[in-house]
Amino acid sequence: MKSIFFSFIAIVIFSCSSKKEIAKKEVVENYATIVYANYQDAHSHALALREEIKNFIEVPSQKTFQKAKEAWLLARESYGQTEAFRFYGGPIDGENGPEGQINAWPLDEAYIDYVESEANTNANIINSPEKFPEITTNFIASMNEKGSETNVSSGYHAIEFLLWGQDLSDGPGAGERKYTDYIDGEEATAKNADRRKTYLLETANLLISDLKSVMEEWTPNQQNYRATFISNPDQSIEKIVSGLGKLSKGELAGERMFVAYDLRSKEDEHSCFSDNTHRDIIANATGIQNVYLGKYKTFRNDSTISGPSIYDLVKQQEEALAEELKQTIANGLAESKKIEAPFDQQIKNEEGRKQIAKTISLFRKQGDLLAASASKFGFKFDPEAI
Repeated sequence: MKSIFFSFIAIVIFSCSSKKEIAKKEVVENYATIVYANYQDAHSHALALREEIKNFIEVPSQKTFQKAKEAWLLARESYGQTEAFRFYGGPIDGENGPEGQINAWPLDEAYIDYVESEANTNANIINSPEKFPEITTNFIASMNEKGSETNVSSGYHAIEFLLWGQDLSDGPGAGERKYTDYIDGEEATAKNADRRKTYLLETANLLISDLKSVMEEWTPNQQNYRATFISNPDQSIEKIVSGLGKLSKGELAGERMFVAYDLRSKEDEHSCFSDNTHRDIIANATGIQNVYLGKYKTFRNDSTISGPSIYDLVKQQEEALAEELKQTIANGLAESKKIEAPFDQQIKNEEGRKQIAKTISLFRKQGDLLAASASKFGFKFDPEAI
């Protein structure tokens, strides 16, 4: 009987001692795998978007125009999740990172093409052939944010404007640009159709190039940013956690939601031409959850990457905090999905504003909880500083 008792104790002790502690290096390596897979998806979707744009400009029609728009909407789903890899000076938004060329907003429409108030002027790039005779990827990059932060010439939102046009409606409804802006002849609705086609295609080319450059920095088994990132787990954990916190509170809850909510301004929403802001919010929230839990469901083959996570590390330090943060992130994502489309109408009505405010509050809370988690690893950051 005595030997059985001691055998039981030995089994319990062995079971407890054999429970493997998650190492920071494992978490960092799994994170890098997720980052690379997500950027592969974003790059793949950008290639598909360019293909639909090519089809459209070769044979402009309502059908090919709609297909290009659908490709843009899909491309936003994967890219939106990658924004969880920002705000720590990585390849996307470091000193020489291309983020400003990829996703800069808000955009002054009159910088690129005609707007309703000045449809007959040549005060924009597309309609100024004498001033800007050649439209290339390098030219578009050189013009981005030239003279003003709102002088956005490139990236997702430039393409969005070129596909949807201005959103001039007071009620629900996105921009109503006609596909005939891209044809010549009697049916044409705007001059310089060929230059508009070129601009649209070259902007897509630049987007692909920029996404590829970021993706390559996360390619495994190369002498690149990923290799350096994995080699310093302590520093990289700080980058991961602070990036999530800043996206949560300063960027998503603040710049992307509260500003438009507070001002009741459609001009300050993220994807104002397509009325896709509600999906931008969901994609960002999904990206945060992906990183915290160490999981990512790919778009290309529908497989799931899963491994050691920030959640595991926090849980080893303080289980209650880890669980509270996990639930707050889940709640924030769930509440973001309850924001009805279009976002620019929800900021104007009482029920919509309540739902947006509730979601903002949860994103702020998760930013603060991420800052609290940072203290468990011996560092601190301000989640509002972006």
